[in-house]
Amino acid sequence: MFSAADIASIVLVGAGATAVMDLWLLLLRRLGVPVSSFALIGRWVGHFRHGRFAHAAIGKAPPVQGELVLGWAVHYATGIAYAGLLVAWCGGAWLRQPSALPALLFGIATVVVPLFVMQPAMGAGFAAMKTPTPLRNGLRSLANHAVFGFGLFLSAAALAWAAS
Repeated sequence: MFSAADIASIVLVGAGATAVMDLWLLLLRRLGVPVSSFALIGRWVGHFRHGRFAHAAIGKAPPVQGELVLGWAVHYATGIAYAGLLVAWCGGAWLRQPSALPALLFGIATVVVPLFVMQPAMGAGFAAMKTPTPLRNGLRSLANHAVFGFGLFLSAAALAWAAS
C-alpha cells in the first residue's frame, strides 16, 4: 500500500507531530497546568501482559518496571500509527502536498481514543466523567489533539519543503 519512501515519511511526520504535542505539553506544564505523566500510560500498557486492561485508578495500580520508557514508546508509536492512518485516508500525495485542514480534523478525531478508551480503562470514566473537572479535562484533551493535528501538518510541510 505505501512505498518505502512513504513509510519513512510517515514515521518522520508521526514522530514530528508527537514532538510538537510534547512541546505543547511542556509549555502547559511550565504555565502551571497539570499534565499527566506518560508513566501512567506505560503502567496501563505494562499490565496488558497480565491480562489486565482496565483499572479502577491507574495511579493506584502496582508500578511496572520501565513504565516511563514504555509510556513514551507507546506515545510515539501511537503518533506514528496515526500519521499512517492519516496518509491512508488522504493518500500518499498528501505527504508531498500537505494541507492543514485534513491534518487538523484528523488530529481532533483522535481524541476519541483517550476519551472513550484510555480514560475509562485507566479509571477516569468515559470522557473523564469520574474526575473532579470532566469538562476541563475533556477540553484539554481536545486541545492537545488539535495541537497534534497541527503538528501532523507542520511536520509534513517541513518534510515536503526539505524534499523540494
